Amino acid sequence: MELKLITVGKTDVPWVKEGLDLYVSRLRHYVPFTLVEIPQLKNVSAFTEEQIKEKEGELVLKQIAPGDAVFLLDEHGKEYRSVEWADWISLRLARGGKALVFVIGGAYGFPKKVYERAEGKVSLSRMTFSHQMVRTIFAEQLYHAFTIIRGEPYHHE
Repeated sequence: MELKLITVGKTDVPWVKEGLDLYVSRLRHYVPFTLVEIPQLKNVSAFTEEQIKEKEGELVLKQIAPGDAVFLLDEHGKEYRSVEWADWISLRLARGGKALVFVIGGAYGFPKKVYERAEGKVSLSRMTFSHQMVRTIFAEQLYHAFTIIRGEPYHHE
């Protein structure tokens, strides 16, 4: 099963991109992993927040195939401890299917149609992180989960 991370906007902060690239390369040792960065919308000054969400949502949905299991990174999602997260990932991968897709939305969140397409929501923390930092933090947490699944010495409890 493939893992995919869809993000709205490019990662343009150099040290954040460096960290993201590091964990994406590490993840690819465990699982086919794809990072899809949807370009930031242009000329949005005349759009409302809702219109921006809708347009971003359309671009996100174009990246999702019918058989994909989709989970949104959302502040109201379920929080996991590292070992619980690894167990969850392991169970999802065992189910099979086309791809396990995670989505990080834009600054205004997701429109209703993206929430409707998703099977669930995951939260990294009750704190709020920048959309760019969330990418790196999430990639590291996926990597962390795979090291736990494989019994490798990255995680300490």
